[in-house]
Amino acid sequence: MRENFFKKVVKQQTKTKWKKYIRSLMSSKRKQQPRKMQAFIQIVNVLHRIIELIARGIFTLIAYICHPNECQPPVTNRILLYSASTLAAQIRQQEITSEEVVLAFIDRIKEIQPILNCMVENRFEAALEEAKKCDKMLRSPNAPSIKVLTKEKPFLGVPFTTKDCIGIAGMKQTAGLVERRNTVAERDAEAVRLLRAAGAIPLATTNVSELAMWWESSNCLYGTSKNPYNTRHIVGGSSGGEGCILAAAGSPFGIGSDIGGSIRMPSFFNGIFGHRTSKGVVSNDGQYPSPHQKELDELLSLGPMCRNPFDLLPMLRVLAGKNASMLKLDDKVDISKIKFYYMEDDGGQLLVSPVEPEIKEGLKRVVDYLERVHNVKAKKVNIKKFKKSIELWLANMSAKDGKGFAWELSNRTGDLNIWWKFAQWFTFMGHHTLIALITVLVESFGIKYGTEKHVKLIQESRDLILEFKDMLGDDGVFLYPTHPTAAPMHHEPLIKPFNFSYTAIINIMGLPATACPLGLNKEGLPIGIQVIGGLYQDHLTLAVAEELGRAFGGWIPPPLIENGKTIQVPTNIALYT
Repeated sequence: MRENFFKKVVKQQTKTKWKKYIRSLMSSKRKQQPRKMQAFIQIVNVLHRIIELIARGIFTLIAYICHPNECQPPVTNRILLYSASTLAAQIRQQEITSEEVVLAFIDRIKEIQPILNCMVENRFEAALEEAKKCDKMLRSPNAPSIKVLTKEKPFLGVPFTTKDCIGIAGMKQTAGLVERRNTVAERDAEAVRLLRAAGAIPLATTNVSELAMWWESSNCLYGTSKNPYNTRHIVGGSSGGEGCILAAAGSPFGIGSDIGGSIRMPSFFNGIFGHRTSKGVVSNDGQYPSPHQKELDELLSLGPMCRNPFDLLPMLRVLAGKNASMLKLDDKVDISKIKFYYMEDDGGQLLVSPVEPEIKEGLKRVVDYLERVHNVKAKKVNIKKFKKSIELWLANMSAKDGKGFAWELSNRTGDLNIWWKFAQWFTFMGHHTLIALITVLVESFGIKYGTEKHVKLIQESRDLILEFKDMLGDDGVFLYPTHPTAAPMHHEPLIKPFNFSYTAIINIMGLPATACPLGLNKEGLPIGIQVIGGLYQDHLTLAVAEELGRAFGGWIPPPLIENGKTIQVPTNIALYT
């Protein structure tokens, strides 16, 4: 009996020991899995950095051999430096004529276009005729009072430009797609109509990436736009031509659209201000490609782009139309009463470039300025979901009806043989850019709508929205890099395809975000940050943009080259406000 009892006890203890041992192994494996995953991510990121360095060397060599750094002529007409609001005030008071203003910008575009290739089509003659009518109306004895014009026609007689995707009646609306080279807009987009109603005069349309779905503005129809600070570098996309023409003083203000950063990245790369509005505020009507489902419509937002931050608010008031009441644009904002939060990077997302030290330093200067001048201490936070920015954005971009980028690339006919298109590209006979074709392939292997992974990522997106809502409330602002690097060399985005994640993550939350320049880096390229607010709190981000414009100088004119030496032209925001 005792022996049997002893055997049972030993057997039971042995079983218990084995169970404990197995449990310990299981738990150690669980602990090792994240470590292994982190090690794998680190190895992939190191390999990606090596590829980036090698590719940048190759692209730099090609740029120096094939693309000399051309410098546009200096700005000699002071009209070109004034804000749109200042020009409008001078026109109303008849200190200057609309015709003079329009002529000044026409002459400037003619100077810069051969160098920068930012414009795709102009309406110079029609714009001049409209300017003359404006001047004639102001000279007539029955002209409305200045007070009435200020309220009803805040941009009377001031020219503006817009990206090629946004329709202007009688002008081509190609979106950079060769198949649409003869497509003409039958009517103004709603945003254009509202600006016209405010007295502004459409002057030209500007270059975009093919179908507005890449962050370099290059297509097989109009070619590649070049950065005014160094023509070997990109202008961003898809509103890249717009960012370029504004930075080069070819237009006082313009309209862009943003589904993954298409306003903020070009603004960042070209050293200007750009605002992605809260979802549903500015109408997307009249844009091509147009969102064909509600989810995509909420990701896309039209908004203002300009050199002077003080133009952003009056522009948004016009563009918002009847929805302006959703915003608090007339409220005075006390910077010292805003709660500030910030992150220096995304936490180490896979296959995304690290944030350059000069951009982090720029963000630090802003944080230090807020504390020194406004006695506001910004809080550093860690939004863990930002490490999945690309995944979350791609999930939100997946088409419910299966009509993805391949359908768009076929000009919405559905007839696209991707392998035949690749064959045409390799034989220099194709009508599509390489990145557009690659995007179709990536999409075909990507996250499918309704799958378990898609549902999970959509839920994580909703959780992120709630996290930001709790953090920002109606008096909070979040400071974040607009992009991890300054403007890359032409074609370099091909090896940094996911760097747009810094802007794309904001789109899935539908929040307002303003790109603010913070000067130039050591290479003479613009850098800056984006200022993000709570839903419909656009007035907060615009107020911060104005404050940063005053504190850090805002737009800096592109450099001049004299006798082979680069000369940086200083500016002061007060001079053109």
